[in-house]
Amino acid sequence: MSTVSEKRNIEDHKRRLLATKFELKRKLYKSLYRDVNLPTEVREKYLCKLARLPRNSSFTRLRNRCIFTGRSRAVYEKFRMSRIVFRSLANQGMLMGVKKASW
Repeated sequence: MSTVSEKRNIEDHKRRLLATKFELKRKLYKSLYRDVNLPTEVREKYLCKLARLPRNSSFTRLRNRCIFTGRSRAVYEKFRMSRIVFRSLANQGMLMGVKKASW
């Protein structure tokens, strides 16, 4: 595995840890900010608190990556690998329960 893909996977792992750490705070601030029954000053205060959270703590910034190559596109969630790696491992018979379709 190259150092670039390792770095990508490490960054992605850090983002996932940060997102789980701030998940509760982020949801709380968002719900209080969106509550129309609260006064405007209180809602603005929670909007500022939400803006002060780290950007990488948002779940929208997470990306599913291949654990072998670090590729971010065409990644199967179930296997956590890209379609290219999946095909090569399946052709070699390295994946349990996966075989080439024929009909």
